[in-house]
Amino acid sequence: MDKKINNKEKTINNKEVVFQNKYIRNFAIIAHIDHGKSTLSDRIIEKCGGLSEREMKSQVLDSLDVEKERGITVKAQCVSLKYTLDNQEYIINLIDTPGHVDFSYEVKRSLAACEGAVVLVDASQGVQAQTMANVYNAIDEDLFMMPVLNKVDLPSADAEACTDQIRNLLGIEMEPLQVSAKTGKGVEKVIESIIENIPSPIGDINKETRAVLVDGWYDKYAGVVLLVKIIDGSLRPKQGIKMINTGSNYTIENVGIFTPKRVELKELTSGMVGFMIANIRDLSDCKLGDTIVLKDSTITESLPGFKEMRPVVFCGIYPADSSDYETLKASLEKLKLNDGSLLIEKINMPSLGSGFRCGFLGLLHLEVTQQRLDQEFDINVIMTSPSVEYKIIKKDGEVLFLNHPSEMPEVNKIDFIEEPWIKASVIVDEEFLGNTIVLCEEKRGRQESMEYMSGINEASKRIILKYRFPLSDIIFDFNDKLKSATKGYGSFEYEDDGYEVSNIVAVSILVDGIKVDALSTLIYRDHAESYGRNACEILRDNIKRHLFPIAVQAAIGGKIIARETVKPLRKDVTAKCYGGDATRKRKLLEKQKKGKKKMKELMAGKVSIPQKAITNVLKRKN
Repeated sequence: MDKKINNKEKTINNKEVVFQNKYIRNFAIIAHIDHGKSTLSDRIIEKCGGLSEREMKSQVLDSLDVEKERGITVKAQCVSLKYTLDNQEYIINLIDTPGHVDFSYEVKRSLAACEGAVVLVDASQGVQAQTMANVYNAIDEDLFMMPVLNKVDLPSADAEACTDQIRNLLGIEMEPLQVSAKTGKGVEKVIESIIENIPSPIGDINKETRAVLVDGWYDKYAGVVLLVKIIDGSLRPKQGIKMINTGSNYTIENVGIFTPKRVELKELTSGMVGFMIANIRDLSDCKLGDTIVLKDSTITESLPGFKEMRPVVFCGIYPADSSDYETLKASLEKLKLNDGSLLIEKINMPSLGSGFRCGFLGLLHLEVTQQRLDQEFDINVIMTSPSVEYKIIKKDGEVLFLNHPSEMPEVNKIDFIEEPWIKASVIVDEEFLGNTIVLCEEKRGRQESMEYMSGINEASKRIILKYRFPLSDIIFDFNDKLKSATKGYGSFEYEDDGYEVSNIVAVSILVDGIKVDALSTLIYRDHAESYGRNACEILRDNIKRHLFPIAVQAAIGGKIIARETVKPLRKDVTAKCYGGDATRKRKLLEKQKKGKKKMKELMAGKVSIPQKAITNVLKRKN
């Protein structure tokens, strides 16, 4: 822990700061969603003087509009702070991570830049599913884990039961610190414990420079900004650098840290986590997890990078206006730099034109990406129905991975179809066990085990259910229904578990006889009729009425499984007739009928479907 490193002193705002490895602490805060990670980060920033009282605001590290609106952390954020303990100044690099399972890749990348992790547990809720998943990720990175109990000031808090859960479920023997992130109680003890217990980074400033690309984002003023962790050596402005995996060469313009305000430095040295700007214009040259070395370096072997996450939800994204294709392409590339788990591939559909096939870690990840495209890049998009990736085995032995009916081979050429399954851990209170099991069975779940764990109080017992589910039934609304069935106290996390043969069919949605590719989907046969009826009803209520009836249908192959009709507008052409022969009225109605028929022929395939209708169908897919 106290490796002998040459003293290296630099000046920041005329203050001498020691940048020795042994005085640096890199740590992340990991926890389940809503356990208080961002609030604890705020208090740590306050105690370290990162921002003045006037500059502080709630969830200061949640910088995206979507984070503020939804009240969740989407992007991991790093901030470098100074804290003095026993007359020695330390630099602590804090990384606030997301808690939702859809953003687990952010957590994994953040942990790779740390030597320790603060495991935060809500003292009123105890250990939750995502807490356990994040701890397993920290174990994989061989990090020191420091448990902290938050919200101990609540009447429902039970520190003793939570401590037992931390020891028995997470295997952490260290006595957890008790804090209230909201009031600031115990936060200074947490900072001091971080300095005393979390190891300092291992590295040598005298060795050849090696750095890991941890994160990146696009700044409209500075261009591409990269977040890097220096393993050995140092990085300075005007140095030429090279990225080993992509072979790209650049010259550094600026380096520095976030406090959380951006502060430029003369140098980033071994053990530090900071930003680097190098006039990077081609975003494809930046690969998260890549190793950065100096341009004339003899190092050819890259450091262990990040394990790439495999997307589980796929959909097509197309510009609402075809002239916005290049804008959409640039916007997605910028998001890809910022979000390493986002998969982007070019695709073309006859009815929608050129667009992109995108892969996401979950439906929330998809919704957040759509919202960021709208808010950050001001671009309107059409998104096809989300789907998982199915495995198609053809009779000739060829294997295809597809997620949209437009790519399906002919039915007589398919031998069988397999769908992805996952292993899930569901944690619920005993009183909600019945509701949870019913929900799991509705989602075609197969129970593998059920274990009791200590509850937060004597009246409650918590249970861990181990289930296997088809992924397509989980990604859309399982989390919401679980929260409803357990009054908000249930939680779950999952991981891939291969493929199994299943009865999958392609459902097509037709409006006025024209197939709507954005809503066509691959789906389990027993759910096909329900999806078709929902889609038809929503489209019937949202499509603008014309002067002729519009048929809205759902079909499997040539078989119609659901139908609705958008009623026509009717102009009263007989309003001007006052008495007289009835044949006059009949003649006017016949003329109107012929006019409507002609209009329908002229308007064939031109019925517009509002994006709101498509979004409503997708939300009610299951």
